[in-house]
Amino acid sequence: MKRRIVGVATAIAMAAAGTFVIVAYVGSAEDRALAGQRTVDVLVAAKPIEKGTAADDLGDLVKTERIPAKVRAQDAVGDLADLGDRVAAVSFSAGEQLTASRFVKPGDLALAGQVEVPDGLLQVTLALSPERAVGGLIEPGSTVAVLGSFEPFDIATDQPVDVDGTVVPPGGKTPNSTHIIKQKALVTSVQQSDAVASSDTDENQAPKGNVYVTLALTGPEVEQVVFSAEHGTVWLAFEPEDAPTDDHVVTRANVYQ
Repeated sequence: MKRRIVGVATAIAMAAAGTFVIVAYVGSAEDRALAGQRTVDVLVAAKPIEKGTAADDLGDLVKTERIPAKVRAQDAVGDLADLGDRVAAVSFSAGEQLTASRFVKPGDLALAGQVEVPDGLLQVTLALSPERAVGGLIEPGSTVAVLGSFEPFDIATDQPVDVDGTVVPPGGKTPNSTHIIKQKALVTSVQQSDAVASSDTDENQAPKGNVYVTLALTGPEVEQVVFSAEHGTVWLAFEPEDAPTDDHVVTRANVYQ
Protein backbone atom coordinates (compact mmCIF):
# COMPACT_ATOMS: atom_id res chain seq x y z
CA MET A 1 0.00 0.00 0.00
CA LYS A 2 2.78 2.42 1.01
CA ARG A 3 4.66 1.47 -2.14
CA ARG A 4 1.58 2.35 -4.25
CA ILE A 5 1.14 5.71 -2.51
CA VAL A 6 4.79 6.53 -3.04
CA GLY A 7 4.44 5.63 -6.73
CA VAL A 8 1.39 7.89 -7.18
CA ALA A 9 3.10 10.75 -5.39
CA THR A 10 6.18 10.33 -7.56
CA ALA A 11 4.07 10.35 -10.73
CA ILE A 12 2.31 13.55 -9.67
CA ALA A 13 5.60 15.23 -8.87
CA MET A 14 7.06 14.22 -12.23
CA ALA A 15 3.98 15.51 -14.06
CA ALA A 16 4.19 18.83 -12.25
CA ALA A 17 7.88 19.11 -13.03
CA GLY A 18 7.21 18.31 -16.67
CA THR A 19 4.54 21.00 -16.88
CA PHE A 20 6.90 23.53 -15.32
CA VAL A 21 9.60 22.67 -17.85
CA ILE A 22 7.17 23.06 -20.77
CA VAL A 23 5.88 26.41 -19.53
CA ALA A 24 9.41 27.64 -18.94
CA TYR A 25 10.46 26.49 -22.42
CA VAL A 26 7.50 28.21 -24.10
CA GLY A 27 8.23 31.40 -22.18
CA SER A 28 11.90 31.33 -23.13
CA ALA A 29 10.95 30.60 -26.76
CA GLU A 30 8.77 33.72 -26.81
CA ASP A 31 11.63 35.71 -25.31
CA ARG A 32 14.00 34.39 -27.98
CA ALA A 33 11.53 35.28 -30.72
CA LEU A 34 11.30 38.86 -29.45
CA ALA A 35 15.04 39.21 -28.84
CA GLY A 36 16.54 42.12 -30.73
CA GLN A 37 13.15 43.64 -31.55
CA ARG A 38 11.62 46.77 -30.05
CA THR A 39 8.53 45.65 -28.19
CA VAL A 40 5.46 47.41 -26.81
CA ASP A 41 2.62 46.43 -24.50
CA VAL A 42 -0.90 46.49 -25.95
CA LEU A 43 -4.32 45.41 -24.77
CA VAL A 44 -5.91 42.52 -26.63
CA ALA A 45 -9.26 40.82 -26.23
CA ALA A 46 -8.88 37.81 -23.92
CA LYS A 47 -12.47 36.83 -24.72
CA PRO A 48 -14.95 37.97 -27.37
CA ILE A 49 -16.12 41.53 -26.70
CA GLU A 50 -19.59 42.53 -27.81
CA LYS A 51 -20.39 45.80 -29.53
CA GLY A 52 -21.61 48.35 -26.99
CA THR A 53 -19.46 47.06 -24.11
CA ALA A 54 -18.31 49.95 -21.93
CA ALA A 55 -14.60 50.45 -21.34
CA ASP A 56 -15.27 50.26 -17.59
CA ASP A 57 -16.57 46.70 -18.06
CA LEU A 58 -13.59 45.37 -20.01
CA GLY A 59 -11.51 44.33 -16.99
CA ASP A 60 -11.76 40.52 -17.32
CA LEU A 61 -12.25 40.64 -21.09
CA VAL A 62 -8.82 42.02 -21.96
CA LYS A 63 -5.19 41.24 -21.23
CA THR A 64 -1.85 42.92 -21.82
CA GLU A 65 0.48 41.36 -24.37
CA ARG A 66 4.03 42.31 -25.34
CA ILE A 67 4.41 42.37 -29.12
CA PRO A 68 6.94 43.67 -31.67
CA ALA A 69 6.38 47.37 -32.27
CA LYS A 70 6.11 46.79 -36.03
CA VAL A 71 2.86 44.81 -35.65
CA ARG A 72 1.25 47.26 -33.24
CA ALA A 73 -1.94 48.79 -34.63
CA GLN A 74 -1.67 52.54 -35.32
CA ASP A 75 -3.97 53.55 -32.44
CA ALA A 76 -3.60 50.49 -30.21
CA VAL A 77 -4.67 50.95 -26.59
CA GLY A 78 -2.17 50.28 -23.83
CA ASP A 79 -4.26 51.36 -20.85
CA LEU A 80 -8.03 51.11 -20.33
CA ALA A 81 -7.96 54.52 -18.68
CA ASP A 82 -7.20 56.00 -22.12
CA LEU A 83 -10.68 54.99 -23.29
CA GLY A 84 -12.51 56.99 -20.63
CA ASP A 85 -16.26 56.45 -20.77
CA ARG A 86 -16.35 55.20 -24.36
CA VAL A 87 -17.98 51.98 -25.58
CA ALA A 88 -17.00 49.44 -28.24
CA ALA A 89 -18.39 50.50 -31.61
CA VAL A 90 -17.77 47.01 -33.04
CA SER A 91 -17.34 43.50 -31.73
CA PHE A 92 -13.84 42.18 -31.02
CA SER A 93 -12.73 38.58 -31.42
CA ALA A 94 -10.38 36.99 -28.90
CA GLY A 95 -6.80 37.97 -29.70
CA GLU A 96 -7.63 41.26 -31.47
CA GLN A 97 -5.80 44.40 -30.44
CA LEU A 98 -7.98 47.11 -28.91
CA THR A 99 -7.79 50.31 -30.97
CA ALA A 100 -9.02 53.71 -29.82
CA SER A 101 -10.78 54.49 -33.10
CA ARG A 102 -13.11 51.54 -32.57
CA PHE A 103 -14.49 53.02 -29.35
CA VAL A 104 -17.02 55.86 -29.37
CA LYS A 105 -19.04 57.97 -26.99
CA PRO A 106 -22.20 56.11 -25.88
CA GLY A 107 -24.39 58.62 -27.71
CA ASP A 108 -22.55 58.03 -31.00
CA LEU A 109 -23.12 54.28 -30.96
CA ALA A 110 -26.58 54.79 -32.43
CA LEU A 111 -24.97 55.89 -35.70
CA ALA A 112 -24.26 52.27 -36.57
CA GLY A 113 -26.82 49.81 -37.87
CA GLN A 114 -29.73 52.19 -38.51
CA VAL A 115 -30.07 51.53 -42.22
CA GLU A 116 -31.90 48.55 -43.70
CA VAL A 117 -29.72 46.73 -46.22
CA PRO A 118 -31.45 45.86 -49.51
CA ASP A 119 -31.78 42.14 -50.24
CA GLY A 120 -28.89 40.55 -52.09
CA LEU A 121 -26.25 43.13 -51.17
CA LEU A 122 -23.05 42.52 -49.22
CA GLN A 123 -21.56 44.92 -46.69
CA VAL A 124 -17.91 45.92 -46.60
CA THR A 125 -16.14 48.33 -44.24
CA LEU A 126 -13.42 50.76 -45.29
CA ALA A 127 -11.00 52.36 -42.82
CA LEU A 128 -10.38 55.82 -44.26
CA SER A 129 -8.57 58.92 -43.07
CA PRO A 130 -11.01 61.82 -42.55
CA GLU A 131 -10.05 63.70 -45.71
CA ARG A 132 -10.89 60.61 -47.79
CA ALA A 133 -14.25 60.21 -46.06
CA VAL A 134 -15.67 63.70 -46.63
CA GLY A 135 -14.15 64.95 -43.39
CA GLY A 136 -15.97 62.30 -41.40
CA LEU A 137 -19.33 63.97 -42.09
CA ILE A 138 -20.89 60.95 -43.80
CA GLU A 139 -23.94 59.51 -42.06
CA PRO A 140 -25.79 56.19 -42.37
CA GLY A 141 -28.35 56.44 -45.15
CA SER A 142 -26.17 58.72 -47.28
CA THR A 143 -25.20 57.70 -50.79
CA VAL A 144 -21.62 58.19 -51.90
CA ALA A 145 -19.43 57.80 -54.95
CA VAL A 146 -16.48 55.45 -54.40
CA LEU A 147 -13.31 56.46 -56.23
CA GLY A 148 -10.20 54.36 -56.77
CA SER A 149 -6.87 56.03 -57.47
CA PHE A 150 -3.81 54.09 -58.65
CA GLU A 151 -0.10 54.72 -59.10
CA PRO A 152 1.53 53.20 -62.21
CA PHE A 153 2.18 49.46 -62.14
CA ASP A 154 4.12 47.13 -64.44
CA ILE A 155 2.47 45.18 -67.27
CA ALA A 156 3.96 41.68 -67.23
CA THR A 157 3.10 40.60 -70.78
CA ASP A 158 4.72 40.43 -74.21
CA GLN A 159 1.64 41.97 -75.87
CA PRO A 160 0.29 45.52 -75.75
CA VAL A 161 -2.54 45.91 -73.23
CA ASP A 162 -5.41 48.38 -73.24
CA VAL A 163 -5.75 49.86 -69.74
CA ASP A 164 -8.70 52.22 -69.36
CA GLY A 165 -8.31 53.42 -72.96
CA THR A 166 -4.52 53.73 -72.86
CA VAL A 167 -2.46 51.18 -74.80
CA VAL A 168 0.51 50.06 -72.67
CA PRO A 169 3.40 48.46 -74.61
CA PRO A 170 5.02 45.17 -73.47
CA GLY A 171 7.07 45.73 -70.33
CA GLY A 172 5.59 49.20 -69.86
CA LYS A 173 3.69 50.79 -66.99
CA THR A 174 0.09 51.82 -66.68
CA PRO A 175 -0.66 55.53 -66.32
CA ASN A 176 -1.69 57.09 -63.03
CA SER A 177 -5.47 56.84 -62.94
CA THR A 178 -8.47 57.88 -60.88
CA HIS A 179 -11.97 56.64 -61.56
CA ILE A 180 -15.36 56.29 -59.87
CA ILE A 181 -15.75 52.59 -59.09
CA LYS A 182 -19.29 52.77 -57.75
CA GLN A 183 -21.88 55.52 -57.84
CA LYS A 184 -24.64 56.07 -55.27
CA ALA A 185 -23.34 53.42 -52.85
CA LEU A 186 -25.50 53.17 -49.74
CA VAL A 187 -23.77 53.94 -46.43
CA THR A 188 -25.13 51.60 -43.75
CA SER A 189 -22.83 52.41 -40.83
CA VAL A 190 -20.28 55.01 -39.75
CA GLN A 191 -17.93 54.61 -36.80
CA GLN A 192 -15.26 57.05 -35.76
CA SER A 193 -13.25 58.17 -32.78
CA ASP A 194 -14.05 61.29 -30.79
CA ALA A 195 -13.87 64.58 -32.66
CA VAL A 196 -11.09 67.00 -31.84
CA ALA A 197 -11.66 70.73 -32.19
CA SER A 198 -9.68 72.46 -34.93
CA SER A 199 -9.98 75.83 -33.12
CA ASP A 200 -10.60 77.18 -29.65
CA THR A 201 -14.35 76.79 -30.11
CA ASP A 202 -16.47 73.67 -30.40
CA GLU A 203 -17.22 74.44 -34.05
CA ASN A 204 -15.55 72.97 -37.12
CA GLN A 205 -14.64 69.74 -35.40
CA ALA A 206 -12.89 66.97 -37.30
CA PRO A 207 -12.39 63.34 -36.30
CA LYS A 208 -9.02 62.04 -35.26
CA GLY A 209 -7.96 58.62 -36.44
CA ASN A 210 -9.71 56.60 -39.11
CA VAL A 211 -13.36 56.77 -40.06
CA TYR A 212 -14.92 53.31 -40.55
CA VAL A 213 -17.54 53.47 -43.31
CA THR A 214 -19.64 50.43 -44.19
CA LEU A 215 -21.16 50.24 -47.67
CA ALA A 216 -23.84 47.99 -49.15
CA LEU A 217 -22.60 46.66 -52.51
CA THR A 218 -23.00 43.78 -54.93
CA GLY A 219 -20.43 40.98 -54.91
CA PRO A 220 -18.46 42.28 -57.93
CA GLU A 221 -18.51 45.82 -56.52
CA VAL A 222 -17.11 44.57 -53.19
CA GLU A 223 -14.28 42.91 -55.10
CA GLN A 224 -13.51 46.14 -56.97
CA VAL A 225 -13.55 48.24 -53.79
CA VAL A 226 -11.38 45.80 -51.82
CA PHE A 227 -8.88 45.56 -54.70
CA SER A 228 -8.68 49.34 -54.87
CA ALA A 229 -8.18 49.62 -51.11
CA GLU A 230 -5.46 46.95 -51.14
CA HIS A 231 -3.53 48.16 -54.18
CA GLY A 232 -4.45 51.82 -54.51
CA THR A 233 -6.26 54.55 -52.60
CA VAL A 234 -10.01 54.87 -52.03
CA TRP A 235 -11.87 58.17 -51.66
CA LEU A 236 -15.56 58.79 -50.98
CA ALA A 237 -17.61 61.74 -52.24
CA PHE A 238 -21.13 62.77 -51.26
CA GLU A 239 -23.45 61.80 -54.11
CA PRO A 240 -27.20 62.37 -53.69
CA GLU A 241 -29.63 60.15 -55.57
CA ASP A 242 -30.34 62.84 -58.18
CA ALA A 243 -26.65 63.43 -59.03
CA PRO A 244 -25.72 62.68 -62.68
CA THR A 245 -23.57 59.63 -63.33
CA ASP A 246 -20.09 59.80 -64.83
CA ASP A 247 -17.82 57.25 -66.51
CA HIS A 248 -14.68 59.29 -67.12
CA VAL A 249 -11.27 57.82 -66.22
CA VAL A 250 -8.77 60.54 -65.28
CA THR A 251 -5.06 60.08 -66.07
CA ARG A 252 -2.11 62.46 -66.35
CA ALA A 253 -2.82 62.68 -70.06
CA ASN A 254 -6.31 64.14 -69.66
CA VAL A 255 -6.44 65.66 -66.16
CA TYR A 256 -6.36 69.21 -67.58
CA GLN A 257 -8.95 68.63 -70.32
